[in-house]
Amino acid sequence: MVATINNVIFSSVLALGALFLLVPTVSCNAKLLEKCGINTIYQLGDSTSDTGNLIRENPQAGCSRLPYGQYFFKNATGRCSDGLLIIDFFTKSAGVPFLEAYLNPNPHTRYNGLNFAVAGATALPAHVLAERNIPSPVTNSSLSKQLDWMFTYFNKTVCNNTGYLKRVNQTLFVVGEIGGNDYTYALFSGKALEEVTALVRDVVQAIKEAIKRIIGYGARRIVAPGHFPIGCLPIYLTQFQTNDSSAYDEFHCLKELNNLAIYHNQHLQQALIELIKEHPNVTIAYGDYYKAYMWTLQNAHSLGFDATMVQKACCGIGGEYDFTLTKMCGTPGVPVCGNPFERISWDGIHLTHKAYDQMASWVIRDILPKFQCSIA
Repeated sequence: MVATINNVIFSSVLALGALFLLVPTVSCNAKLLEKCGINTIYQLGDSTSDTGNLIRENPQAGCSRLPYGQYFFKNATGRCSDGLLIIDFFTKSAGVPFLEAYLNPNPHTRYNGLNFAVAGATALPAHVLAERNIPSPVTNSSLSKQLDWMFTYFNKTVCNNTGYLKRVNQTLFVVGEIGGNDYTYALFSGKALEEVTALVRDVVQAIKEAIKRIIGYGARRIVAPGHFPIGCLPIYLTQFQTNDSSAYDEFHCLKELNNLAIYHNQHLQQALIELIKEHPNVTIAYGDYYKAYMWTLQNAHSLGFDATMVQKACCGIGGEYDFTLTKMCGTPGVPVCGNPFERISWDGIHLTHKAYDQMASWVIRDILPKFQCSIA
């Protein structure tokens, strides 16, 4: 990993260790976001938050069939999990219906929010990535395209509704997680880690500009999530597996890839500080998905996960991590583990319903003080 990343991670590691002890789990059924006065939510992002947009673009997309959705919905909805996603637990906590996908015909819950996220989406437009010889193989509905959808929706529907205008302070905008695919596509196309790291500033700038744009749409409460510790995920552990034991941390995560995520997250947090100074009447909270995931991983046994299986895909086959890129979950012959509630990873890329539940609970408790909401 480049020297700049190594120079910035020490303080983050210390803070991470402290937060493992400070933030307990809590059920999202406590409806803490409802107590905070949030009754409408809008989501931008990728497969960690898509509730059905990609399968409207491409009905044959990977998360369009069982066993995706097998636990909660008993059917595939386009969510890349066996059940709910973090955004679904946000809506449960707010006491509002699950967010329908923007591309669904005639979404009936539109006044409680809408989901613009698309699985496979990038923060940078496809043509910008193409200029750097980085493919966007899944969708062209990047962050800027999702913002265009949001503008169209608000211009035609919401901004003419005086009820919405009166309750803008009760509306939450979630911008991300986004940008992970930019790095993934670059890494898997053979780009060196230093070259991928050079993308961070542009990716974070795209997120910053997106937040400015939704502030222009009237947003007053915003959450901008950071990246997961990607070096802990089966897809990366498989692709970049090495016999060099020094490449792994105490959780058997790849240190250099986690350093990339930390580097992104630190740049994002700095961008949010700048935005807060520029827009003092807007509350912008950083959603620390990295620490939420690491808290879940460290406390796996006490949370009911099988501590010996935390880095194995539940739905997958092959190798040390039950993951094969050419034979992924949903492909005929690929098995599903007997008890997904004991696993953190669902398909080697995305997490299980239970893991997202734990992470969402952590994040909700972490962001509420930033919204000046009591959690007593």
